[in-house]
Amino acid sequence: MADYEVDDDPGRIDLDAVCAFLRTEAYWARWRSDEVIRAQVRVAWRVVGAYGPDGAQVGFARGVSDGYSLAYLADVYVLDEHRGHGLGKRIVRKMIDEGPGAKFRWSLHTADAHGLYAQFGFAAPDTTYLERPGTPGT
Repeated sequence: MADYEVDDDPGRIDLDAVCAFLRTEAYWARWRSDEVIRAQVRVAWRVVGAYGPDGAQVGFARGVSDGYSLAYLADVYVLDEHRGHGLGKRIVRKMIDEGPGAKFRWSLHTADAHGLYAQFGFAAPDTTYLERPGTPGT
């Protein structure tokens, strides 16, 4: 784990790597074009990257926020061959606990990582939460 680095410098993000993963591996983002992904990263309130021993990007997350009290965690991933080193936890911790949004109300959507996010206090919403889903591709 010491050979991996987790950093919130937006200048280090490898947009080609992010696009490649999200377009081919991420069940939640395959419909997005490279242009859309690049725009989403560019306007993100905060981004976090994970980097392997050779400096290549092996994980990512982006945050969207009003900058005051609310934030949304999106596009969290770690490449398969780099899982098992605690990188998912380190990415989420860097994003929500160690950044400027540590006291914000965070939300996210996931179909398969409930255990990871529960470690950070995420839980199913209460009856006051409503959502209007968008239409993919728009």
